[in-house]
Amino acid sequence: MFKRIVWATDGSAGADCALELAKSLASQDGASLVAVHGIEFVAGKGGALPQSADEDERQAKVAAQVAELEQQGLTVSSKLLHGGVHGPAHVIAEVAAEEGADLIVCGTRGHTAIAGLLLGSVTQRLLHIAPCPVLVVPHPSDNG
Repeated sequence: MFKRIVWATDGSAGADCALELAKSLASQDGASLVAVHGIEFVAGKGGALPQSADEDERQAKVAAQVAELEQQGLTVSSKLLHGGVHGPAHVIAEVAAEEGADLIVCGTRGHTAIAGLLLGSVTQRLLHIAPCPVLVVPHPSDNG
């Protein structure tokens, strides 16, 4: 059913839950996966800085997850991109369009300041701008 699946990740537990489903779908359909991590920046005195102090650890985690997927025999690539002026949701949507993705898989909440909301702000925005269907995977803690 799916040929190209984008897995949107920020390195959070919610993105990890989404990865499990994306991996399952890719395995069953023989689809390729594209891991997309959009870095959010904030303006500082010395220029733009990553919003999160642990951004290096997040990038290392995503790289390790991609390597593990490859070891499991999946066709996977990764894109590490700057959120730009419109933020990570637009970056994810652009990559999905460029890659000809059939599906975007993402978690409900991530590492943003408003992570306590039912849907994270990136996921909420992505639902409105994505060029293909978006599968939103709830984190187990969202279920009660």
